[in-house]
Amino acid sequence: MDFISPPYLSRNANVQGIMARVLFALLPGVAVYACLIGPAILLQIAIASATALAAEAAMLKLRGKPLRPCLTDGSALVTAFLIALTFPPIVPWWLTVFGTLVAIVIAKHLYGGLGQNPFNPAMVAFAACIVSFPALMSQWPSLTLETRFIDQILAVLGVSRELDALTSATPLDVLKTALRLAPGTPIAETLSDAKIHGAVGSRVWEYVAAAYLLGGLWLLRCKVIRWHAPTGFLAGFVALSAACWLFDPGRFASPLFHVFSGGVVLGAFFIVTDPVTGCASEKGNLIFGFAAGILAYTIRVFGSYPDGVAFSVLILNLCAPLVDLMTRPRVFGMKKK
Repeated sequence: MDFISPPYLSRNANVQGIMARVLFALLPGVAVYACLIGPAILLQIAIASATALAAEAAMLKLRGKPLRPCLTDGSALVTAFLIALTFPPIVPWWLTVFGTLVAIVIAKHLYGGLGQNPFNPAMVAFAACIVSFPALMSQWPSLTLETRFIDQILAVLGVSRELDALTSATPLDVLKTALRLAPGTPIAETLSDAKIHGAVGSRVWEYVAAAYLLGGLWLLRCKVIRWHAPTGFLAGFVALSAACWLFDPGRFASPLFHVFSGGVVLGAFFIVTDPVTGCASEKGNLIFGFAAGILAYTIRVFGSYPDGVAFSVLILNLCAPLVDLMTRPRVFGMKKK
């Protein structure tokens, strides 16, 4: 048996390798998404990826930076994938282009490029688009109709005349609207609608969330991400949702339904784990994730938007420096005051 003598060297990890693993971990979710919700997501990923690479190249050229190492590190593609997966798959192509340009040009390069951006670029794109174009960002393919691939492509290209007939609200939208219009209706009665509830979470989306979970667990196993931020996020989200559910089960849905609905699992493993916009310490990431989870549930249930992952992450991005300041470890050899 061969023994390696100290000093021990850590395994060499580069940005390109990390981003490649993140993209690979997203593939199960993309596959399930394309099969159950619509193959238009593949076109949106292609549009966002092409726009992200073009914008990255243009900004690098303007800033006098080398193109090859930055274009091949995979960070722009990860941002493009997250934008496509959080946008409705049948939004017009120009909205995907606009959101990607906001992410790459404004949220990333105007702050100095990779490693300097204080906000998650994909979440900046989502927030900017849902505030600016709320109607378009609410158009999701109907889960009760078999929408043909060509119809979805025409909707993305903006030439479909039957877009309203192809779209419907997400289960979270339907649930929020039903509770607002009939506040006294027990939530169990609302969730009994086949358009909303699936086996454990919201209809169809629970399988997409399970695929994201599979990819996230693989990232944890490969040590691409640490457990602190996703655990904190899920713990905060589940803690508040369980407290509300136990307090009034007739008004609030179960934690299981909320976790496997919307972007909770995607946010836990692929968004709050961003090493640039999160915290530096393990304790800080645990607090960061926990606070983001609580805020995401608060916005989802009590706010105006059906899902609050993007806004909660952006707000915690602002708080990350303060959390780092409060959780920084004691300097070796120094006593606490």
